[in-house]
Amino acid sequence: MNKNKELIPMSKTICVSRKTTESSIRVTIEKGAVKPDYRKRIQTPLPFLNHMIEHIVWRAALNIAIEMELDEFTLTHLVCEDVAMTLGKAVGEYVATNAVSGYGTGIGIIDEAKAAAAISFEDRAYLGFSSKVSYDETVEGMPAEELITFLDGFAQGARCTLHLDIEKGANGHHIWEAAYRAFGIALGAALSVDESRRGLTSGVAGRVVYEVDAQ
Repeated sequence: MNKNKELIPMSKTICVSRKTTESSIRVTIEKGAVKPDYRKRIQTPLPFLNHMIEHIVWRAALNIAIEMELDEFTLTHLVCEDVAMTLGKAVGEYVATNAVSGYGTGIGIIDEAKAAAAISFEDRAYLGFSSKVSYDETVEGMPAEELITFLDGFAQGARCTLHLDIEKGANGHHIWEAAYRAFGIALGAALSVDESRRGLTSGVAGRVVYEVDAQ
């Protein structure tokens, strides 16, 4: 490395707000050691979703603070989708403004359950999800399908490709905890520092530049 080359400081904290007629959301992320009160900072109306986000925090070493206000109705789908898109937008901005690898993989396990995740930030939004095991339609008071909605919303907001495959499991709580552990580990790897990749996507396309001329 050229010792005379000035390194651009990393932006540790990113804050994104999203407002619609249905909800108002503010997400703040900060890379680094998990704060002692991190659980109190995750405030959605869905306890099990908060628990899953908690695993992302812990496994990715990424502090996540979520504030949310709903207009009239507490709709599980809306909460999962809107929070995930806002979180994804914040993470996407972090990747775009910092020198990070941009891709990563992870294996999540708890007891009998196991899941694998892979993530790549290439300005391409896609979720690939599969499960080799059957799981109940509801888990800890919420529809299990909305946990997939959250993953898809994150991919949409972050403009990333995310694959998550559940390989083993019997207990519903364990199955989804293994899945979100795997996601968090993969995300943590993608956010690892790599100065040589500043401003690039994780693919060989490198930097993606659009020019729009509207008349």
